[in-house]
Amino acid sequence: MANIISLDSLMAPVTPEAMREQLESSGCASSSCGSSDGPADMDPEVWAKVKDHPCYSEEAHHYFARMHVAVAPACNIQCNYCNRKYDCSNESRPGVVSEKLTPEQAMRKVVAVANAVPQFSVLGIAGPGDACYDWAKTKATFQEISARIPDVKLCLSTNGLALPDHVDEIMDMNIDHVTITINMVDPQIGVAIYPWIFYNHRRWFGLEASQILHERQMLGLEMLAERKILVKVNSVMIPGINDEHLIEVNRVVKAKGAFLHNIMPLISDPAHGTHFGLTGQRGPGAMELKELQDKLSGGANLMRHCRQCRADAVGMLGEDRGQEFNMDLLPEAVEYDPSKRTAYRAVVAEERGEHLAKKAEAAQTVAVSETDAKVLVAVATKGGGRINQHFGHATEFQVYEVSSAGISFSGHRKVEKYCEGGWGEDATLDSVIAALDGINIVLCAKIGDCPKDSLAAAGIVASHEYAYDWIEAGIAAWYAAAHPSAARLTA
Repeated sequence: MANIISLDSLMAPVTPEAMREQLESSGCASSSCGSSDGPADMDPEVWAKVKDHPCYSEEAHHYFARMHVAVAPACNIQCNYCNRKYDCSNESRPGVVSEKLTPEQAMRKVVAVANAVPQFSVLGIAGPGDACYDWAKTKATFQEISARIPDVKLCLSTNGLALPDHVDEIMDMNIDHVTITINMVDPQIGVAIYPWIFYNHRRWFGLEASQILHERQMLGLEMLAERKILVKVNSVMIPGINDEHLIEVNRVVKAKGAFLHNIMPLISDPAHGTHFGLTGQRGPGAMELKELQDKLSGGANLMRHCRQCRADAVGMLGEDRGQEFNMDLLPEAVEYDPSKRTAYRAVVAEERGEHLAKKAEAAQTVAVSETDAKVLVAVATKGGGRINQHFGHATEFQVYEVSSAGISFSGHRKVEKYCEGGWGEDATLDSVIAALDGINIVLCAKIGDCPKDSLAAAGIVASHEYAYDWIEAGIAAWYAAAHPSAARLTA
């Protein structure tokens, strides 16, 4: 693309001064232009809402970033998997933040992020309590930010108990994305998940609490769907409690109008101090989660790229730059400068066109294969939809399933970075290999002989032959080479 800065240079963390310098030299200042579906697969009105939302569009998560502001600490339910403790910057899980914000502080922080992170497209309030229960702070924050940065999408997350009371206000404020955490549609199962709720000025326990929560969640979902507000349902998969029941949850929320269903693995560690962590309730393995998701192919559309973000997360999915924007690091007053975000969107519009074309070519390549083999491919990527990260630098791998039926995003595997300061740690490599359970091949920008040999010993092929290619194009090229019938037919 002539006279325009590269996508990689825009995506790298840069200072405002460096970005302005790049923009001046490029002469570019014009704007252009979840679900795995693209513009050809959905209503144009819906596509306009999701195309730049990294949580509601799997395709968009390659290009766009989210930001959560922790302005809503109060909560009206207790979940057995939750412990909202603060000042835990090394933890990445819902309900955790390093600092709580007032709406005024949130405004300062959002402007700072908008100026420094060109990928920023979505502002969410996900607690660390409940956005609808702590409604005064949620509403004040959204009103301030929508007036100052009107092109930022607004979304909120809620347990649903207080949601029906605020649906009309949500619509009036142009909040067109809402996430509800729904872990059951059978209140008896909810008894094992929720010790109590606080509703109508009193605390409720046991089956009564679960019944009230279920009724309010269903009512809120129906009200949002009637108003064409997109709803993503989050469900925590808890083995032995609601894992098989989530099949029914998926069916019900689809029938009531949910746009996406996101099934997340239980995070269960005694160090977190949750009831489930302290009582030994295990979380599911990666393949257990995939098997459940695969059973739901006929229900609500699934989100498979969730990272279970902190309530103060900043950046692309899979990264968190929140510590760069702590309040003590921000200037007292800062003016919003839209130039970086404008330029970035112009670059993304161009990149997306090429990416979609390459995805279509990749689908044709694998379609002519004469094998029925299904292969799981782990990709090391820094974003942008490309195979562009060193194996040893990865903190997660994106997982794709490829067969003659096509190439589909399957999920991600979080890992500890293997290479630190140029040195690889054997113990860390062992944990990475364990996290890649079920994976057949790893594609990355570069990999050393030692980790490559260790992966091979574990039955995993590793290759940097397709470095910096589009992910789907690299997967298709490898698949064609690994299955000569495909390669011969496409020659």
